[in-house]
Amino acid sequence: MPKKVHQKSIRKALINTIMLITAICLTLSVSISTYMSVKEQKELIINKLVILSDIVAFDAAGSLVKDDRKTEEKRLKSFDKIPLVKNIHIYAIEKTSSKPVFFISFNAKKTPPVPLRVDSIKELNEPRVTNNYIELITPVLNNEQVVGYVYMRGSLESLDEFIKQKIIIDIFLTLFILFFVYFIAIKTQKSIANPIEHLSVLLQDVSKNHNYDVRAPSTSVKEVTALSNSLNIMLTRTRKQIERHEKDKLEIKQLNQSLEEKVSQRTIALREANQELLSTLERMHQYQEQIVENEKMASLGQMVAGVAHEVNTPIGLGITGSTLLRDKLADIQLSFDNKSLTSNQLKRFIDEGIENLDLIYRNLNRAADLISNFKKVAVIQDDGIKTHVNIHRLISDVLMSIQSELIKSKPNVVINCPSDLTIESKSEPLQQIFQQLILNSAIHGFSNSENNEIKFDIEITGPQIKIIYTDNGQGVDKNVKNRIFDPFVTSKRGQGASGLGMHLVYNLVTQALGGHILYDLDAKPGVRFVITIP
Repeated sequence: MPKKVHQKSIRKALINTIMLITAICLTLSVSISTYMSVKEQKELIINKLVILSDIVAFDAAGSLVKDDRKTEEKRLKSFDKIPLVKNIHIYAIEKTSSKPVFFISFNAKKTPPVPLRVDSIKELNEPRVTNNYIELITPVLNNEQVVGYVYMRGSLESLDEFIKQKIIIDIFLTLFILFFVYFIAIKTQKSIANPIEHLSVLLQDVSKNHNYDVRAPSTSVKEVTALSNSLNIMLTRTRKQIERHEKDKLEIKQLNQSLEEKVSQRTIALREANQELLSTLERMHQYQEQIVENEKMASLGQMVAGVAHEVNTPIGLGITGSTLLRDKLADIQLSFDNKSLTSNQLKRFIDEGIENLDLIYRNLNRAADLISNFKKVAVIQDDGIKTHVNIHRLISDVLMSIQSELIKSKPNVVINCPSDLTIESKSEPLQQIFQQLILNSAIHGFSNSENNEIKFDIEITGPQIKIIYTDNGQGVDKNVKNRIFDPFVTSKRGQGASGLGMHLVYNLVTQALGGHILYDLDAKPGVRFVITIP
C-alpha cells in the first residue's frame, strides 16, 4: 500500500511563504535596528555621564585646594534636576599619606548612598556598567597635579524607557507591514492559483470522460500559459496514440490467434524433446558415476601394483636368505649324522646363519613397514567418520606408497608443515587427493628427471585449513585450464589418460570433505592448487 502523502494548498503555501519571508526580514531588520539604537543610546548616556564627571572634576579643583566644602555642596545640589546622576563622591588627597579620603558626597532623592570607592580608583578609570548602573572615577587636576577624585554613579533608567518605546513602535510598524504584505499576497495568489485550478478541473474532466478534444486556454501568467500549451500538445499526441493503439490492438489480436496455434504445436514437440533429454541425462549420470568408480579402482590398482613391486624385493631377499640357511643346515645335519662335524665347520655355520637371519629380519621388517604404510593410505570406502589426522605423516605415507610411480621423474617433495600438526578430518579422501595430485604432476607435469619439485604449503586460518599445492613442471595446456575439473578432460587423450583424475579430486574436496578447490590460472611455472577444507 503506497504511503499517504500530506498535501498542501498552493494558495496557503504561497501566502505562508510570503508572510514567513516578510516576518523573517522584518524580525531581522527590527532586531538589528533596535540593537544598534540601544547601543547608540547607551553610548550617549555613558558619554553624557563622562562629560558631567569632567565638569564636576573641573569645578571641584578650587574647592579641594581651598578645602571649601560648603561651596562644593551647593554646586552638587544642582544635580537634583538631572535624573541621570544618582550618586557623587568627591575624594581629596591627604597631604601626609598622599591617599584619597572622603571630601563630600551627593545622593539623588529616593536614592540610597553607596559605599566609598577609594579602593576602586584604578578599576573605574573607564566607565563600568553593573546592575543597570554606570560607575566612573575622574581625577581632579590643579596645575596638572592630581588633588582629588570624583566618583559618579548614573542610572540607565532612561535607556529602559527608550527600549520600551522602541519596542512598541516596532511592534505597531511590524503589524502594519505584515497586514499590507498579506493583502498583496492574497492578490498575488489569486492571479496564480485560479489558472492552475482551471487546469486541474480540465484534467479531471479528461480523466473522467476521456475527452481528449478539450484544450486549455492562455492566461496572464507566462509559466501557466507554457503549462497550458504543453498540456494541449500532450492531449493531441494522446488522441493520436489512442487511435494508433486501437489499430495495433486489432492487428495483435489477429497475430495472437495464429501464434497460439504455433505455440501449441511447438509445446507438444518441446515436451517430447525434454522427456528424451531427461532420459539421456539420467543415463549419462549413471555412466559418469560408473566411470568415476572405475577410475578410483584403477588408481587403487596402480597403488597396489607399486606396493607389490616394493614388497617383492625384501620378500625375495628374505626367501633367498632362508633358502641358503636351509642348505647350510642340511650340510651340518649330514656331517652330524656321519659324525664328521668339526668345530670349524660348526663355527662357520653359526656365523653364516647369523648373517642370513639378520638379512631375513631386515627385509621382513622392511616389508612390514611397506605393508603398514599401505594400510594407512589404502583406498577404502569412506565411512564418513572423522579422525585425528597428522598432515605431515599422511603426505609422507602417500609418497612412500607410490615410490615406484615417481622413479622416472624423481621429484623433490617439500612439505612446509609442522610435523605435529593434527586436524580432525577424513583421512581416506585426503590421501586420495594427495596421491592424485602427485601422480598428475609426475605423469603430466614433469618431462624429465632433473630439477623437479613438488611443494605442500599448509596454513591454518581460523576454523579452516588451507593446503597450497604447487609444482615447477610444464603446467597445464591452455585449452584445458578452464575445464580442468570437468570429467573426461585430458591433454593426453589416447595415451592411457581418462581425464577423470582432477574430477575425482574436485568431488572429494567439495563432497567428501565439504571444502572447495581453486586452480590458479596465472601460476607460472607449473601448477598451483589452493584447497580449503573445514
